[in-house]
Amino acid sequence: MKKILFSAVLVLSCMLVKTANAQIQVNLGVNLGSQPDWGPVGYETVNYYYIPDIDAYYDVPARQYVYYNNNGWIHSSSLPPAYANYNIYNGYKVVINRPNPWTNHKFYKTKYVGYKGRKQVILRDKPGARTVVHVNGPGKVKGPGKGPGGPGKGKGHGKH
Repeated sequence: MKKILFSAVLVLSCMLVKTANAQIQVNLGVNLGSQPDWGPVGYETVNYYYIPDIDAYYDVPARQYVYYNNNGWIHSSSLPPAYANYNIYNGYKVVINRPNPWTNHKFYKTKYVGYKGRKQVILRDKPGARTVVHVNGPGKVKGPGKGPGGPGKGKGHGKH
């Protein structure tokens, strides 16, 4: 009787641990629902956006803009007065998934200087963009472009 009870407890414990691990993996792997409507389509996980038009960042998890002002980086829920009339929906956003990208600001500013004034499709304007479809495992999003789920110049075998 003790062996059966012990076996049952052991099996239940293993199931609980596996369920907890799966929940943690899903929660850490996708933040699509927390991305703002003005974010670009095509990304499951986004930590920061660099916005070349205004030379600032947006911290997605904290929902704050990060911009340089008076010899320091400011974290704020709104843009500074100089950009009060800037339409965030119209500007280009560069996805950055490295911690504290403003600490390497010179790199991002130089690399993306040519993106000022560019347009891109945003989540608000793309129906179903917040739905993630896994094609080849987690992290692979089905959508337009090369590869599975969209047109491209791959090595397909024609029509079947």
